[in-house]
Amino acid sequence: MGDEVTGPALRHWDHPAYTARLQAGRTALAQLLADRRLDRDRPMTGLELELDLVEPTGDPAFANDAVLEHLHTSGEEDALYGAQHELGAFNIELNLPPRLLDGAGISWYEGDLAAVLSEVREAGDKAGVKVCPIGTMPTLFTDHMSVEALSRTRRYRILNDEIMSQRGEDLRIDIRGAESVDFTSSSIAPEAANTSVQFHLQVSPEDFARYWNAAQAIAGVQVAMGANSPYLFGRQLWAETRVILFEQGTDTRRANQREAGARPRAWFGERWIDGVLDLFDENYKHFAPLLPLCDEEDPLAVTAAGGVPSLRELRYHNGTVYRWNRPVYDVASGRPHVRVENRVVAAGPTAVDICANMALFYGLVVHFANAPVPLSERMDFAQAASNFRSAARHGIQADQWWPGRGLVPARKLVLEDLLPAAAEGLAEMGVVSRDIGRFLGIIESRCRRGVNGASWQVARVQVAEHRQRLERRDALRAMVLDYAARSADGRPVHDWEV
Repeated sequence: MGDEVTGPALRHWDHPAYTARLQAGRTALAQLLADRRLDRDRPMTGLELELDLVEPTGDPAFANDAVLEHLHTSGEEDALYGAQHELGAFNIELNLPPRLLDGAGISWYEGDLAAVLSEVREAGDKAGVKVCPIGTMPTLFTDHMSVEALSRTRRYRILNDEIMSQRGEDLRIDIRGAESVDFTSSSIAPEAANTSVQFHLQVSPEDFARYWNAAQAIAGVQVAMGANSPYLFGRQLWAETRVILFEQGTDTRRANQREAGARPRAWFGERWIDGVLDLFDENYKHFAPLLPLCDEEDPLAVTAAGGVPSLRELRYHNGTVYRWNRPVYDVASGRPHVRVENRVVAAGPTAVDICANMALFYGLVVHFANAPVPLSERMDFAQAASNFRSAARHGIQADQWWPGRGLVPARKLVLEDLLPAAAEGLAEMGVVSRDIGRFLGIIESRCRRGVNGASWQVARVQVAEHRQRLERRDALRAMVLDYAARSADGRPVHDWEV
C-alpha cells in the first residue's frame, strides 16, 4: 500500500482484466506453496507506526507534506525511518527495518523507535507542528471533514473515489458508547482519524494457520491492554474507537448489501483457517477491487519459469481488505515469504509502550501457536470475535472469555495466566530475560493500576473539564498537548500524572 498509483496504471484500470489477474496471482501463490518455494528461515519481525501531527493549539496539523520534506532533506538515510504519507494530511507512517527478535531485539526496537521519533519531532519543529502517536485524533472535529483532510497523494484520492463510488451514498459514522456520534461524510476523511502500530511476523507457510488463528484468539487481550482511542469528533465513545470507526469509515457496502449480510472491509473474520490461501480466497469472494492495475507481470509465466512473482495485484487488493490480522505475501532479497500483520493495537503512547505491546503480542502468539492443543480447538471463533468487540468498547476494564476460566476480567486474566505464557513465548524466541521482564512488566503495571492510554486520556479530559472548567473542545486540546509532551519524555503511560 506504500506504492504510489501511477498514470500508466490508471490507463489500464479494467475491472474484468484486473479480476482475472487477481485469480492468476492466487493460482501462482498456490503453486509456490505446493512447490515449497516460500522462505522458511528463522522468523523475521517488523514494525510500522502511524503518527498524527498537531498544531501548537492542539488542533490537527494538515502538514504531512512539509514534515516529510524536512525528513527527506535532513541528511539522514531515508531507510532509517521509511517515512511516507498516510491517509490523512495530518498523518505520516514510519517503517522500521525487519529484524530477528532474539537477544535484545525488543530493546533495539525501542532504541530505534525513540531515535526515529526524535527525528520526526525535529522535522515537526521545523514545520511548526508537534508529533502525537495516538489511536484516534481527539481534536479532529466534524468541521475538519472534507476531502481536503486527505493526503494529496494520488493513491489515497483514488481510494476515496473508489470507496465512495462502490458505496453509492455518503458514509455514516454512527457510534454509541459513553457518548454518541452520528455524522455523515461525503468522503473517507473520518477514517484518517485512526492511527495504529502494526507488528509483522514472518512464518513458515505450513505454520501460517496456527499463527493467524492464535493472533485472532488473543486480539481481544491486546486491545484491552493497549486501548488508546476514546475520543472522536469531541465525544467519548469506545476505549478503542478505532475498531468501529475503521469498520464504518471504509464501508463500501450499499444499503441492500449491508442488509443482506455482506462483510465490511474492516473485518475480524468468520472462522478459523486451515492455510493462508483461505484468507486470499475470502478476499476474492467478498471484496471487489479498489485500486488500479499496477504491474504488467504474468505471475503464472514467472512462476512456471522458476522465477519469483511480485503478485502486485494480489498485494494491492489484500491491502484494501482491512483485517485486524492480515495475511501478507512479500518478496525480500529475491525470496518470497508469507507473514502475519497484526493491526489491532493503537499507536502510542510512547516508544516503550509500543514495545511492551510488541512483547505481549509476540510472546502470546508464539506460545499459543506452538501449544499442544491450539486455542482454535478450545475456543469458538465467535467467542474470539466477541472478546475483541468487548475489549474495544471497554478497554482495560473489559471482561474476556477464556478456555478453562470462563468470563474473567482482562486484567486478572493477563496477570494470572497470560503474562507467564507470553514470557514463555518470548523465551522460545530467544529474547533475553532482561527484556522479557522489563517490557512485560509494563503490561503488568497497566493491569495493576488499571491505566492505559485510553483511561489516561479520559481522566485527563475530566480534570480539564471539572478542575480547570474548560469546555470539551478546549479540554481535548489541552489533553492532546499534554499527551504529546509526555509522549516525548518517554515514560510509560501508566506512570503519567493527570
